[in-house]
Amino acid sequence: MKFSIGYKLPTEGYSTLELVREYLDSVEEVYFALPGQSSGRAPLGRDADWTPEETRNVLFDELAAVAELGVKPVLLYNAACYGQDAISKTFAKQIVEETRYLEKTIRLACVTTTSPFVARVLKEAGFAGEIRASVNMKLGTPRAMEPLLEMFDGFYLQRDRQRNLAYVKSMYEWTHARGKRLYLLVNSGCLRDCPFQAFHDNLVAHEAEIAKQNNPPSRFPAPCWEFLSKPENRRRILQNTWIRPEDLKQYVPYCDGMKLATRMHDNPRLVLHAYSTGKSPGNLLDLTEPSYSLLMKGEILDPGRFPDDWFETTRCCDGRCDMCDYCRNIAERAFVRVPDFYE
Repeated sequence: MKFSIGYKLPTEGYSTLELVREYLDSVEEVYFALPGQSSGRAPLGRDADWTPEETRNVLFDELAAVAELGVKPVLLYNAACYGQDAISKTFAKQIVEETRYLEKTIRLACVTTTSPFVARVLKEAGFAGEIRASVNMKLGTPRAMEPLLEMFDGFYLQRDRQRNLAYVKSMYEWTHARGKRLYLLVNSGCLRDCPFQAFHDNLVAHEAEIAKQNNPPSRFPAPCWEFLSKPENRRRILQNTWIRPEDLKQYVPYCDGMKLATRMHDNPRLVLHAYSTGKSPGNLLDLTEPSYSLLMKGEILDPGRFPDDWFETTRCCDGRCDMCDYCRNIAERAFVRVPDFYE
């Protein structure tokens, strides 16, 4: 399996281009949002000292080099909200102009979006690449996907049920029977069935505007962190949707690609290395985005303390965590205090 990884500017601690060169056998796509635009993460270049034009130039130069290596650039229009322009002629014109330009300059191969409007605009404009439904659309059943078959070529599966291997297989067969593709996001750190997602995704979509307001101070970067900071809730980290690198091979036959969340991750190389080699690092918390390593304050999630039956048990999980103590019991022994782990 090759992976789709997120683009980060060279100012953010590492070079996406160099990472692709180092792991060329493991990288199939690089996904990105345009500078200053809302997406499922903070706007690209928000914290850089460059002008928007400088940011675009660096982005396009590096993506053109990525494309020369045979890796596909994937554009994101995956914000939860596009405000008053969400279905405007102005936005439609912008979408067409941007994608046509990127097709010529960086060989744009795919657009991933949360917006049926964006998908329809691209279809009607004759976009030659793949149009893919974002994981943030939470499409987890044939009933959810069926109304969208004319707009989308592929679907990211709703992550909340993706550990269930039989379920993934059934959705793969359903999509392929209709000439569509199925994809998985394998290292999300978000809560399973997260009650904060709609609220948080909208906050992220309006992050630039919100930053200009006089907001009350917050102890945590996201709403879920306060909940997970309480020791009695740490079992929820094990109940989330991430798949261990060691188990990934079991899912490969039933998807067309796997995405690694790395756009906001502090160490994308560690994530890519773990999943490309099939070996977890010393702390499983370091794999996910968001990562809760700092939140645990000296405790790690030790992969060596997971039971041998982890995959066989979680592959059949029906999500009824209120009826099961499996993850709670593992959390009690797998969270280990190692205060100097990051020193």
